[in-house]
Amino acid sequence: MRSDLKQALANRQALKIISGLTNFDSERVMAVVKAADLGGASLVDIAADAALVRQAKAITPLPICVSAVEPEAFLAPVAAGADLIEIGNFDAFYAQGRRFEAAEVLALTQRTRALLPTVPLSVTVPHILALDEQVTLAEALVAAGADIIQTEGGTTSQPTHPGTLGLIEKAAPTLAAAHEISRAIGVPVLCASGLSDVTAPLAIAAGAAGVGVGSAVNRLNDPLAMVAAVRKLADSLAVPRSAAQFR
Repeated sequence: MRSDLKQALANRQALKIISGLTNFDSERVMAVVKAADLGGASLVDIAADAALVRQAKAITPLPICVSAVEPEAFLAPVAAGADLIEIGNFDAFYAQGRRFEAAEVLALTQRTRALLPTVPLSVTVPHILALDEQVTLAEALVAAGADIIQTEGGTTSQPTHPGTLGLIEKAAPTLAAAHEISRAIGVPVLCASGLSDVTAPLAIAAGAAGVGVGSAVNRLNDPLAMVAAVRKLADSLAVPRSAAQFR
C-alpha cells in the first residue's frame, strides 16, 4: 500500500471520493478526480477501466482505487497503474434487485486474491446483512486477504427529519457497521455510504480510519461546488482526535 494512503489511514483522516462503479463517462469521472485532488482527498475511487485509470493518473498524484464486482475486471486497470482495488460499491446494484450475500462476497475476495495476491484490496461488507453477520463476514474477509474493510448503508436508510438530524439518521446504518466491525478486526475500516461533512467525524469516532463519499460530490454539476464539497469533508476530518478517543 502506498505510504501516503497508509499514513492517512493510520492518522484516521483518510478521505476517499467515489465517482461510481458504473460511471464510465470520462468527463464526469475526471471532474470527480480533479475535485478530489483540489479539495484535499486522500484517494479517489473510480470504475475498473484501464483508460480511466490512465486519464486519472495523468491529472492527479492521488492513489487510484478501482471498483468492480468481477475479479477479472481488475486485471487491466491494475496493469494500467491502479494503486488498489475495491470489491464493492454494491449500492449501484440494489435498485436492480441484485443482492450480494456473505458467501458470494467471500468467494469474490478469494478469487481476487488468487488473481492479484499482492495488490492492496478493499472489500465492502453488504449492509443487507444483520450487524452480527457483517462482523462475521468482515473477519472472514480479513482472513482471506482483505487489507481494508468498507461499510455501507446510506442508500436504504430513511431519514424522517430535515437538516442535521436527517443527515445523522441517513448515516446511522454505516456508522453502526463501522462501530461493530472496527472492534472485531485488525485492519482499517472505511465508513462509506450516506455520509456528509456533518457525519464524517462521527464515523471516525465510531472507529473508522477514514470515510468514503460518493453522491455528495459526484452528483454536483459545478466543478467549484465539487471542490468545495470535498474541502468541507476534508476539513471535517481535520479535527482533534480527542473526540475519537471515547471508543
